[in-house]
Amino acid sequence: MDLFNYLEKYDYEQVVFCHDEASGLKAIIAIHDTTLGPALGGCRMWTYATEEEAITDALRLARGMTYKAAAAGLNLGGGKTVVIGDPKKDKSEALFRSLGRYIQSLNGRYITAEDVGTSVHDMDLIHMETSYVTGVSSAYGSSGNPSPMTALGVFRGLQATAKVALGTDDMAGKKVAIQGLGSVGYALAEFLKQAGAELVVTDINEEALRRATNELGAKVVQPGDIFAQDVDIFAPCALGAIINNDTIDRLRCKVVAGSANNQLAEERHGDMLHERGILYAPDYVINSGGLINVADELEGYHPERAKAKVENIYKIMLELYRVADEQGIPSYQAADHMAESRIAQLKQVRSTFVRNGK
Repeated sequence: MDLFNYLEKYDYEQVVFCHDEASGLKAIIAIHDTTLGPALGGCRMWTYATEEEAITDALRLARGMTYKAAAAGLNLGGGKTVVIGDPKKDKSEALFRSLGRYIQSLNGRYITAEDVGTSVHDMDLIHMETSYVTGVSSAYGSSGNPSPMTALGVFRGLQATAKVALGTDDMAGKKVAIQGLGSVGYALAEFLKQAGAELVVTDINEEALRRATNELGAKVVQPGDIFAQDVDIFAPCALGAIINNDTIDRLRCKVVAGSANNQLAEERHGDMLHERGILYAPDYVINSGGLINVADELEGYHPERAKAKVENIYKIMLELYRVADEQGIPSYQAADHMAESRIAQLKQVRSTFVRNGK
């Protein structure tokens, strides 16, 4: 990997390599952009095949967080930590406390959080060495499990998308196909059921399917059949890259809006949705409720204030579609445009020297 050329191409600020022989820590902290504020992004622990793969993942995820925070209207930048190791057997108090000291050494430029392969307990261990961590135990003033807030944001974003594509944000009688009934997907299904939607669901977890059938009256289909359902809205809430060459022609919906990350296998698939008249809700905007909720911890967590900020995803999505329509571009491009424009504008605003500025 030609690291410095990659950093230059996408304008990264900093990459920190963290190593501690005593604890076995091998980690990479990537900071993409801090124009809007300190970089915030989760700590992922994964069994990467190579060190280059770990570096690439950290860089890609950090850049994604910059866009997510900017589009959500947060005064935060984008960063990410990846820890090389097996989360099932390589965790220890020493490892996470060692990582916490590396984070502390950045003096607030980067704030970490829970991510794939890490837990609230791991964040508590990091918190023993630094205050630059969110998602810790509620005893420390945390907001707790972010999934309900993520689902709320997706629901409100889905309503805004329906208003543009279907002419109304009333979900009563609307048919929604949900792919994935994890913590966010199931909570989204509950919001939709309460709003009067008809649900078609799939998952590999049989217990989740039984629960959806019994509690929500959902129709269950096989995973491979979810794409071809004749519905108003398709909500991907599981794996990424599910809008691809194999699935796009099978879609029978007017809207794609869900919580999954990186839903488009390639950018051209966003163009293909646009050409087919299917309105796509850019994933990093509609699923930003969890980030918005966690970010509220930095001000001293206030549940009602956090909920109001998450609800604002409705207005953000409407503005995104207005920009897309005004410029005649696909929605995924409008999302990038909004994020980049906000960063560029505030970079200029913040260029004026002030002593002891916030």
